[in-house]
Amino acid sequence: MPPIETCVLDVIANAAPDRPFVVAQLGQSLDGRIATLSGHSRWISGEAALDHLHALRAVVDAVVVGVGTVVADDPQLTVRRVAGRHPARVVIDPRGRMPGGMRCFGADGTACYHVTAQQQSVPEGVVNIVVPAPGGEMAPADIVAALFALGLRRLLIEGGANTISRFIDAGEVDRLHVLLAPVILGSGRPGLELAPIETVDQALRPATQVRLLADGNVLFDCDLRA
Repeated sequence: MPPIETCVLDVIANAAPDRPFVVAQLGQSLDGRIATLSGHSRWISGEAALDHLHALRAVVDAVVVGVGTVVADDPQLTVRRVAGRHPARVVIDPRGRMPGGMRCFGADGTACYHVTAQQQSVPEGVVNIVVPAPGGEMAPADIVAALFALGLRRLLIEGGANTISRFIDAGEVDRLHVLLAPVILGSGRPGLELAPIETVDQALRPATQVRLLADGNVLFDCDLRA
């Protein structure tokens, strides 16, 4: 089995230079849960799955999360488990509810962007990106275009599940990585929730490669453009 870094480089090898390339990553249990009903999600994914996530971060230009993920988890969004540079950090926050002091906007020399519907007060060094939000929601295509215009060509949509689902529904995800952990929660918050379909033949059926990771987690690498 090729090492994680090789698998990740294969994902971005064919990214076109003249358009954005978007990969989304989701870790979930065998029964499709990303957290308990209380929102607790730590340790669903194993160590190898976390290594894979950090390897993805190391090869993209920016990691993108919704403000709900920041409020719930206060992630650092850095590369710590593998060799590589930190990607730019992007938080989608249409209504400006990002609390102060969040670690992802720490002053460590990494570019940080706050995507919002109107100018907001942000920490020094953080750049506001204003994207129109009719009805309170910013179109994923507009977010991707705004980031691409800043030179952020390869994007990792890391969370949460609602943000990833919206980008998939909008047709903005090229590759989807689902990391399935050998854990059964039996209840809890579901992973992807896409627009309803009427019949099974309307389901997405992406070309998919499957890799067993060292700790029993399974990576489903889904090519949504194929």
